[in-house]
Amino acid sequence: MAEQTTVHLVRHGEVHNPEGVLYGRRDGYHLSELGREMAERIGKALGERDVVHLRTSPLERAQETAAPLAAVRGLTPVLDPRVIESANVFEGKRFGHGDNALRKPGTWVHLWNPWKPSWGEPYKEIVARMLAAIHDARDAARGHEAAVVSHQLPIWVTRLALEKRSFLHDPRRRQCTLCSVTSLQFTGDDLTTISYSEPAGDLIPVRDKRAPFSAGNAPEARKP
Repeated sequence: MAEQTTVHLVRHGEVHNPEGVLYGRRDGYHLSELGREMAERIGKALGERDVVHLRTSPLERAQETAAPLAAVRGLTPVLDPRVIESANVFEGKRFGHGDNALRKPGTWVHLWNPWKPSWGEPYKEIVARMLAAIHDARDAARGHEAAVVSHQLPIWVTRLALEKRSFLHDPRRRQCTLCSVTSLQFTGDDLTTISYSEPAGDLIPVRDKRAPFSAGNAPEARKP
């Protein structure tokens, strides 16, 4: 029988962001106190599994999320720029009430094509780099499990691509909450099942629960 390998895609925890900006790839954005608690949950949840390989986005919030798991499993994370946050022209801007960048006419020129998207890194390019990193993680953990700590949009569009769904979506309805785990099960090189869980779901602030399925930690499994 072909080897069974699982690659867990982990979104980072809550970030300290009092200005409420889209921080994107900017340096200096670290986990909040709550985010560190979420990361500890990931360390506990995945630390009990057969994780033998760990890689992470080079951004601080991802490395800090990976740290508890690395400590529990005795692993040295591989910094992989292919799983970094997506590029976005709105980086550094605010989207909160009263100061929403989308209400300013000067930004509308970037919103003409949600399929691409026209305001940032093309979805297809995000998926291509994510899949390359995922396959390398799978190969490094053959017969065991690997974890990849990344960001919401890269994880979500990769899942959409694997499930052969449209990239066009409502960002508020991404099934990828803080410190969630999207697990890809492989038989040999073939992806067989995608499942989803939220080990830190009960810690997510109400303001970040943007959809009915964003709370709780019951897993959901789908065939790709």
